[in-house]
Amino acid sequence: MPWLSSRGQPSDKKFKASAQYLPLIMETSTILWLASALLLITGFAGLLLPGLPGVLLIFAGLVFAAWAEGFVYVGWGTLTILGVLTAAAYLIDFLGGLLGARRFGAGKYGIIGAAIGTIIGLMFGLPGIIIGPFAGAVGGELYAQKDLRTASTAGFGVWIGMAIGIAARIAVAFTMVGVFVVVRFL
Repeated sequence: MPWLSSRGQPSDKKFKASAQYLPLIMETSTILWLASALLLITGFAGLLLPGLPGVLLIFAGLVFAAWAEGFVYVGWGTLTILGVLTAAAYLIDFLGGLLGARRFGAGKYGIIGAAIGTIIGLMFGLPGIIIGPFAGAVGGELYAQKDLRTASTAGFGVWIGMAIGIAARIAVAFTMVGVFVVVRFL
């Protein structure tokens, strides 16, 4: 080998220069793995805690994990599939509350109220996220001249839809990690 001397030691200056960067490359990989773990842990917490984009953080953590290995095992095709699953999780979550309200008899104003209540509820943390959509749907239905019983039923539908959306988001998150693990290790 032209870069080794007769004693097996590096003799070429280029090899010596590249060998000095090996610890830096290993440190970068370690940093990427740590960032990946932190993003995944925070992402799974964000599946249940308000204010944290759980599925998006999980996707970012999986991208960092793939990057830590130089995209050798998990490539851009798999990451594209994971990105589509991320978008699908948010779409399902958003539509869950609206479809739940519609299924339980909410009209146009009830659905608009639920959307407004969700946005306003985000400002008040977990209680706001739970109460906001319900109150918005009830308020919208009352604005549309419906009785309190019908309006409350629409608000209950929002809660059911939100629960289904959260369950679907959690299922998609675990599916994303499962796809990553299968592609990485099989």
